[in-house]
Amino acid sequence: LWGGHGVRMATQGLKGLRKEIMGKIIALINQKGGVGKTTTTVNLAASLALAEKKILVIDFDPQGNASSALGIDREKVGSKANMYHALIGEAKISETVHATEVDGLFVAPANADLTGAEIELVASFARESKLRAALAEVKNQYDYILIDCPPSLGLLTVNALTAADSF
Repeated sequence: LWGGHGVRMATQGLKGLRKEIMGKIIALINQKGGVGKTTTTVNLAASLALAEKKILVIDFDPQGNASSALGIDREKVGSKANMYHALIGEAKISETVHATEVDGLFVAPANADLTGAEIELVASFARESKLRAALAEVKNQYDYILIDCPPSLGLLTVNALTAADSF
């Protein structure tokens, strides 16, 4: 079965599987702080990138620790488009993405500005699906998109859960 034709069929099946997992969005959430969400996100992202997957980390925590861990200066993030701007519709997510030192690993950074998005989105129509709509532009450009969530069950986390394929 695994000789010749069977191997070719199995390989073709794996190619099809790759297309299926392309753009899988995973939210890493817990309402408690200090449980390792950011550490898990960054290390999982780096491991997947080293396994030759193309990864986008969405730093969705206003503390911006995932951004810092991936080499992005949080102070400089404020002067450029970041996840705050993407969430409220002032920028596309593709305009926020930065390459990291690891091949295949990219980050859409955040800073304290993201806190304001929760307040600004309260009166918005479909406020819980703003991130999902923003990610539609880039979803199929990455093998995995990992969302590092804040330690709360607020509107940012609800957006991450709505956008995610799994959590």
